[in-house]
Amino acid sequence: MSPMTPRRLTLDDLDDCARLAKDRGWLPEQHKWRLLLEVSEPYGIDAPDGDGLAATNILTCYGDDHAVISMVLTASRFGRRGLGRRLMEHVMERAGDRTVSLYATENGRPLYERLGFHVVGGAAKHTGHFTGEPSGVTRPATPDDLGTILALDAELFGADRSAVLRRMFTFGEQVRIADGGFGHCWRNDDNTVIGPIVARDEETARALIGDLALGADGEVRMDFDLAHESMIRWAAEHGVGNPWPVSRMVRGGGLPGDPACQFLPFMQALG
Repeated sequence: MSPMTPRRLTLDDLDDCARLAKDRGWLPEQHKWRLLLEVSEPYGIDAPDGDGLAATNILTCYGDDHAVISMVLTASRFGRRGLGRRLMEHVMERAGDRTVSLYATENGRPLYERLGFHVVGGAAKHTGHFTGEPSGVTRPATPDDLGTILALDAELFGADRSAVLRRMFTFGEQVRIADGGFGHCWRNDDNTVIGPIVARDEETARALIGDLALGADGEVRMDFDLAHESMIRWAAEHGVGNPWPVSRMVRGGGLPGDPACQFLPFMQALG
C-alpha cells in the first residue's frame, strides 16, 4: 500500500482514533469510536511520519438505499493536503448508488458542497440537566422486545439499521419502550446521550425522552432536528438547551422514512 492510501480501520486503531480526535479539539469518545469501528465501515490514512493516523472517515450503510458519513477528521499537522477529500471520495465510491447524508459544521460544509452535497435542514445539540416527573407510560425494554422495536424502526426510519439497534442492549445505559415508540440512551465522555427516539407522536416521544433522562447520571444531550420546534421548546422548559447547530446535508435522493417520527438520532455520527 502506498503512503497516504486509505485503508480499513480495526479495533487495533481505537487509541489512534481517540488521539486524532483530541488533536482536533474533540473529546476522545472511545466508547463511541469502538461502536463505529465495529458496526460501520471505518477508513483512515496512516500518518506519513509514522505517528498514528493522518485522517479518518466512517461510512455506515443502512441497507441498499441509505448511508451516513461521519468522523471526517484530519490531523492538524496534515491539514490542507487533500486528505479529507481523498477519504470522502473513497467512502462515496463505497456507498455506491445509496443516498448519503451527513451532519456538517460550517468549517466542513464547503468541502461537502464541492462533492455534491446540499443542505436539507439543520440540527442542534442541546445539553443540560433534565427536570420533570416520570411519565408512567414507558417501561424498560428487554431483548424480547427487539422484534417490535425493529419492525417499528423499519417503518418509521425507513431503512435497515437493525445491526446498530441490536447493539443498544449492550452499548447503552437504558432501552425503553412504549405503545408506538422506543428509546435508548448511552454514556459518552461528559454526558448521557438520549437517542435514538422513534415514536408515532410527540406525546410518546416526550415520555420516552423524559423517562430516559430522569434515569441518567448528570447532564444529558439531545440532538434535535430544527424542524422539531415544539420538542426543542419542551426540552428547554425542562432544563435542556444551549443549542450548538450543524447543517444536515444529503447527496443523491431524499432521506428515507417519516422525519416527523424520528425525534432523536442514535448519535449524529450514525445519522
